[in-house]
Amino acid sequence: MEWVNQTAEVILERLETSRLTGLSDQQATTRLERYGPNQLQQTEREPAWRMFLKSFKEPLIIVLLIATTLALASALYDFNVTGDRQHAMASVYEAVAILLIVAINGGLTFYQTRSAQKSLDALANLRQHHMTVLRGQTWKSLAATKLVPGDIVSVKAGDFIEGDLRWLKASELQINESHLTGESDAITKTVDPLAADTELGDQTNMGFSGSMVVNGNGIGVVVATGMQTELGKISGLMQGIDDQKTPIEKSVHSLSKKLLIIAAGIILLTIGYDLVKQLIETGAIAIDSLAGISSTAIAIAVASIPDAMPVVLSIVLTIGAKMLADSKGLVKSLSSVETLGATTYIASDKTGTLTKNEMTVTRFLANGENYRVEGNGYTPVGDFLRTDGKPGQPDDYQRFLEVAVLNNEAEIKPDDQQNWRPFGNPTDVSLVVLAAKQGVKRDALLEKSGDHDIDIIRVIPFDSTRKMMTVVIKEDDKYYSLTKGAPDVVALRTTHVLLGGHVADISNAQDHIDQTILDFAGDALRTIAITQREVTEKQALEATSEELERELCFLGVVGIIDPPREEVKASIKKLTAASVNVVMITGDHDVTAKAIAKQLGIIQSDNARVIVGRTLEKMSDEDLAKVVMDTNVYARVTPEHKQRIVKQLQKHKQVVAMTGDGINDAPALKAADIGIAMGINGTEVTKDAANLILLDDKFTTIEKSVESGRTIFSNILNFMRHELTTNVAEVLSLLLGVFLITAPIGQVTAVTPTLTALMVLWVNMISDSLPSFALGYDRPESDLMKQQPRNTQQSILANGMLRRVLVRGGVMGGLVFVAFVWAASQGFSVAQSQTIAFLTLVFGQLWHVYDARSANTLFDRNPFSNSRLTLAVGFAATSSILVTLIPFFNHVMGTASLSMGLYAGIIVISAIPTFVLSGIKKLVKRGGRQRRDWDVAEEE
Repeated sequence: MEWVNQTAEVILERLETSRLTGLSDQQATTRLERYGPNQLQQTEREPAWRMFLKSFKEPLIIVLLIATTLALASALYDFNVTGDRQHAMASVYEAVAILLIVAINGGLTFYQTRSAQKSLDALANLRQHHMTVLRGQTWKSLAATKLVPGDIVSVKAGDFIEGDLRWLKASELQINESHLTGESDAITKTVDPLAADTELGDQTNMGFSGSMVVNGNGIGVVVATGMQTELGKISGLMQGIDDQKTPIEKSVHSLSKKLLIIAAGIILLTIGYDLVKQLIETGAIAIDSLAGISSTAIAIAVASIPDAMPVVLSIVLTIGAKMLADSKGLVKSLSSVETLGATTYIASDKTGTLTKNEMTVTRFLANGENYRVEGNGYTPVGDFLRTDGKPGQPDDYQRFLEVAVLNNEAEIKPDDQQNWRPFGNPTDVSLVVLAAKQGVKRDALLEKSGDHDIDIIRVIPFDSTRKMMTVVIKEDDKYYSLTKGAPDVVALRTTHVLLGGHVADISNAQDHIDQTILDFAGDALRTIAITQREVTEKQALEATSEELERELCFLGVVGIIDPPREEVKASIKKLTAASVNVVMITGDHDVTAKAIAKQLGIIQSDNARVIVGRTLEKMSDEDLAKVVMDTNVYARVTPEHKQRIVKQLQKHKQVVAMTGDGINDAPALKAADIGIAMGINGTEVTKDAANLILLDDKFTTIEKSVESGRTIFSNILNFMRHELTTNVAEVLSLLLGVFLITAPIGQVTAVTPTLTALMVLWVNMISDSLPSFALGYDRPESDLMKQQPRNTQQSILANGMLRRVLVRGGVMGGLVFVAFVWAASQGFSVAQSQTIAFLTLVFGQLWHVYDARSANTLFDRNPFSNSRLTLAVGFAATSSILVTLIPFFNHVMGTASLSMGLYAGIIVISAIPTFVLSGIKKLVKRGGRQRRDWDVAEEE
């Protein structure tokens, strides 16, 4: 049922309740059973065991588990059939090592998921407030969870509303609904029916769950509780939204599936080739030969998979998260770190995100002079500057400020951290702050000081009919009525003006006043006129509001706005240069939204398109899709509208970040590719829905986060380039051994693999991974924030990366195979031959890491600019040599010690591929650049 367009009588009859007696206890009990407690549904949490097992579904992990199975099968065969305990134990070591990798990855993934992602606890439980409820003709204080439709409730200033209400009585009632509508100013409530299609932010005869009463009092009837409230609908929207996979998750998952297919194909090809070759040569397949074949297959399975990639990826993202934390950005999901770098649209709420959610007087007219007010927010610091830029004289606006604070019931106070906090109506607060900037304070004026004495005689509160508030004072021996209100209403009752320190007829300043009000309105400033009138003692004590609020003397008018955050304009300019579009999506009025958007540089023209909620409601998804890429301002929107906008942008293959601080932002934050919440002023609901929390509430932190995200992805590309090159080298060296070594070479048999599985694991987990971790600390190369956002639809291997990986990996793998064959032909043992191949691979990829850290060549970056990388390379090189010298590793890994000459030769020779290929690339690029320069010179 629509409540907004019904009379109070119809609603009470429909709900079978009475304003005079409320519900009986029996009725309340019955309805509580029918509708349930006034609380929101909880999202069922995934069991811990299922969350842990999820990590084992990844394609890379599946291949490793298959390799483990093969190793254990080979060990069982050797123990029970061949009796070769040495080979059996080697297989066991391989299985244990692989399982250890799988367990570490699973544990890290489980830990991150459990600790980083919060559940929707803030939405699942309403705050434990109480409400004053009429039950059985008696007013009682009841827990919010016990409210039911039909309850009659009473509210006063400071109360929270814990259900959706239809107002039956509203006495100066003002409600702050910014958490739901996005409007920073309190909304004055009424009781009269409204049109059925009235937008949520304009439903003045309704009260909504989660709102707070800031002024007056009222009585309402509960029309919805729990999931049926507007807050409940938002909760339902969030529960229906699946978590979005981040671009890096999609890319890695796609790459993993391809690697799984390639690995499976290579393993089957290797085993099939060996079996067919044996069948052709001997006419039968010997069971004993399966052990050798399985060893090669296991080594290839491990070599074809970047075992450490999931762990390295997590650690690099953790490094990125630490970088963001240093910039006041708290990341809840590690994979979201990289998403920031791919962001193409930032859809931002206005109130509290682009603006401060602090109503502030920025301009005013007093004593015939216009002033600009410096300083924003509640801090009472700032000068008043005239239009010529010179400071104003306090005497010119002293009386204006005094009246503004005397006709006022708000105040500001510093908290424990000396941050100023508001108390009262936001508009009144802005006037208090304005006066405090010049040292004018209400309490000080009311203190008796020498001959000056001011007393408050009467207060006639603001109401929505008069649109004015009047306070009667006694000042020394005179009486004044001080009136403030909407300028259009006050103007009809104004006859004089304070001009140049003297009272004059209003006609002397009417044109100036009217033009100032128009100018303020054109800049989306809310205007309040300040007036006074000298009255008699009898009038002061007995006159009605109608009698007091006439023949007024105009003192001035203020222009109030929720100001843009000071740092936002520069951040938007930088984001625009980085090809990141900023879109404002707000529940505020279109005129205000457009003015703020133009001030911030979100739009450039007064003719820019602004779509309001009512228009959006009538648009189909197809219609919205046609204009969504060209629209930067949306006003008077609901949470459902915000979700639609985000989804339509995503349908255009855009990566969308949604920012906000209110409950109304939460569903869109969850639907976006990355949700960004304000940490200081954001609601708990919004923080729970977000991926990134701004600890300082500054929009500029988003800009820094985008830059950090791009840096992180660049580093991820670098380490994946490095890891995949190593994998290609490992697989190629093993495959060349399978297909090209058809007869024994010295002590090396035809089925001896170039590398053992544990050697491959060592390379992947130590000499390859440790430098990869260090790449996470690399700084961006240059002009990162002037580049286009990366195309998330492209493969990680796009833009020449696949060619680079195959060429460098192919050359490195060929060199490893040649080193193995040379060692075998020189009469070295199997262990020594494999050790030479092993060290050639280790040092080859340690040299290569300096090439991989640049999108160009190793000559384009200072090799010592990343101290962590230098340490990681040094440790990997030293430890890799030590495993060839220590007997324990000789036994487990199958390594053997070499001569000093061989160690030195391997280190030097393994550097040749990297330096030669990088040098060739450098020369080709330089030649191409010179040709372009020559072409330009010839054209000129």
